[in-house]
Amino acid sequence: MDNIKQYVQDNKERFINELIELLKISSVSADTAYAHDVLATAEAVKNSLQNAGCHKVEICETPGYPIVYGEHIIDSNLPTVLVYGHYDVQPPDPIDLWTSPPFEPVIKPTEIHPEGAIFARGACDDKGQMYMHVKAFEYMIKNNCLPCNVKFMIEGEEEVGSSSLSWFVQHNQQKLANDVILISDTGMISNQQPSITTGLRGLSYVEVEVTGPNRDLHSGLYGGAVANPINILCQMIASLHDEDNKINIPGFYDKVEELTEQERAEMAKAPFSLDNYKKALDINDVYGEKGYVTNERNSIRPTLDVNGIWGGYTGEGAKTVIASKAYAKISMRLVPNQDWEEITELFTKHFESIAPPAVKVKVTPHHGGQGYVTPIDSIGYQAANKAYTETFGVPAIPVRSGGSIPIVALFEKELKSKTILMGFGLDSDAIHSPNEHYGVFNYLKGIETIPLFYKYFVEMSK
Repeated sequence: MDNIKQYVQDNKERFINELIELLKISSVSADTAYAHDVLATAEAVKNSLQNAGCHKVEICETPGYPIVYGEHIIDSNLPTVLVYGHYDVQPPDPIDLWTSPPFEPVIKPTEIHPEGAIFARGACDDKGQMYMHVKAFEYMIKNNCLPCNVKFMIEGEEEVGSSSLSWFVQHNQQKLANDVILISDTGMISNQQPSITTGLRGLSYVEVEVTGPNRDLHSGLYGGAVANPINILCQMIASLHDEDNKINIPGFYDKVEELTEQERAEMAKAPFSLDNYKKALDINDVYGEKGYVTNERNSIRPTLDVNGIWGGYTGEGAKTVIASKAYAKISMRLVPNQDWEEITELFTKHFESIAPPAVKVKVTPHHGGQGYVTPIDSIGYQAANKAYTETFGVPAIPVRSGGSIPIVALFEKELKSKTILMGFGLDSDAIHSPNEHYGVFNYLKGIETIPLFYKYFVEMSK
């Protein structure tokens, strides 16, 4: 693999252009209006795996969007790496905040990416990071240096809960058998300091509905005499945190893992500038649970956040009504040992209990997943660290992420495999937000680093 840098440099423009073509397809899984584009993206991923050299590639039907499966088996006695990624993307809204159309990729320099970043929905999450693996595999095939078996499982429902993936994994355990699972759907500290995500938070996602009168009412004739569902919903949501920003749901913290002071001290070694953090977000101060610093609040502590709230009249001008209904979408990020189904039940019971008799409350669970921790003494972690060290010149730092990839815990349960999270994105890449982008440096550096993981994983497995 001595020529990997030269191979990436020689094929740089092609690699970028191929990703741009993939990013042009609006594979928004949350909106059925994009269903045709989601399916077209699956076909494009299939073609890319075939062109890269997979022995077998197929589009596997599921109860939802299909899964693209590919494999290249060279020797059943060798280890097998299973690569997971997703080809679906978040909705682009609000579109008016994008500086360029979300599905018309452009490369522009930024302060953090002076060499340029690709701006498009899905650039970092996860098409760009998923496609690094396809190109890394292509390199190993064309240079006859693939040291083990490889399987690809690329799904189209990650952004809406991966329900079909769970079904697929449970029905294809032998097909998906592996020695380690490799995912690039996370980030790293900076372009100078790589990191490996060793922990993920779980997730419970619900929608709440508060109903008052049986129709919208005139706010003059009925105001003050009939419960306003919007007012009440806001009061109920506000009561979910106490004065220390702890979550006010009985039993919520019963199984929360408390890290030791030594573990918290290790986490604190990761470089972090609070001033730069506030500047990047254009905020005057941070906010969160008392007794914890920012990097702990967004990784090792559970949270509850309102993701959307609506009701009544929101159009132009005035319409004086008391709405019949008010709604909110709420996500709870969970830490290891918290079971998402149990937390959903605790939330539902509590939210229903705090509603006044003047309204009716309905809680609808959407999806969720368990938290996950991978040990840093595993062969997979050690191989990833060695690969990063070689390409970046410094060892990676283990970090816990505030994000959730619910299927990682599923993989360990169903496939009995550990997952290595080799992310190359940055916090500033605006995933899930307008102007999502992915640095050209990061994209190409990922292609350069991933083959080294294979090399060292096989060497260490002997």
